[in-house]
Amino acid sequence: MEILPEKDEALYSSLPEAHGMDSERLRRMMDVLVEWKIKDVVVVRNGALIWKWHDRDIDRLGAVFSCTKSVLSAIVGIVVDEGLLQLDQPISDFFEGFGANDVNKNKITVRHLLTMTPGFEWPEFDKPYFNMRKTKDWIGFITKQPLAHEPGEVYTYNSGCSHLLSSIVTKLTGKSAFQFGQERLFDKLGFHKVKWNHASGISEGGAGMHMMARDLAKLGQLYLQQGKWNEEQLISKNWIRESTEAANKGLSNYKPPIYGNYGYHWWNSTAEYNGWTDFYFALGYGGQYLFVIPEFQLVVVVRKAVDGKNNAILSKNLLFEHIAHSIQE
Repeated sequence: MEILPEKDEALYSSLPEAHGMDSERLRRMMDVLVEWKIKDVVVVRNGALIWKWHDRDIDRLGAVFSCTKSVLSAIVGIVVDEGLLQLDQPISDFFEGFGANDVNKNKITVRHLLTMTPGFEWPEFDKPYFNMRKTKDWIGFITKQPLAHEPGEVYTYNSGCSHLLSSIVTKLTGKSAFQFGQERLFDKLGFHKVKWNHASGISEGGAGMHMMARDLAKLGQLYLQQGKWNEEQLISKNWIRESTEAANKGLSNYKPPIYGNYGYHWWNSTAEYNGWTDFYFALGYGGQYLFVIPEFQLVVVVRKAVDGKNNAILSKNLLFEHIAHSIQE
């Protein structure tokens, strides 16, 4: 991880008690952080940075893995807001020859990519994505996959969908998703530094982004503020609402409950499901989480050392067993 300056003018610091949080309860959380291999915790309430912890005492540039997908969703939202893209537009508009050998592929829309329901044969929890990364033509690899289901019928976790969306952003804006995001989102939110891997000039849609924990928290705060930052509407309220609502059940039945319902590249959890409150979240491999909890005006970022897929639940346990219990009002 790359170490960057601590000063941040975009998030002001405050005491937990000033925002209805118990600092002693938050402090007790430190007893498990090292044991659970947590690397970073950032807690923002009412727009104020009220608590932070870093395993090396300072925030650093680090991989957020599939949290990249939720950042990409925000970028797609801006493109949609500008009228450049329609959700029910067939993706065959963007990829020459797509659907020539299977007319059902012509039914796949941008919305299907966002909700991961295009129907591609994509087994074993995203395994084809790793095969794709070994090729020279990522787009060709994805678009040539056969259909296993009718588009829109079945959810399958598929990072190929994300990469196609990134390619569409580039085709419509003339810039990589990283370049467009830098101009329209990252700079405006005061991100300190972002790195984003690419293949053939297309930002890696499914992962590949590196950022600081508190910058990821700013994205959550932007969403909590319905897309408005410093009096400027960066993303429409409609996109914030629609993209974070559950479009399908996603991986809500997976155990341990790392995941949830799925929206437009955001995960969603209901009070009925989690026993606490409705919220939505970005999730990266190994326990990288951005939680946005509207009822309590709370944004939480937890980053964890990769320690197997299922140990990601420890980051979620930190929210439910410690941070949630520190809320006083």
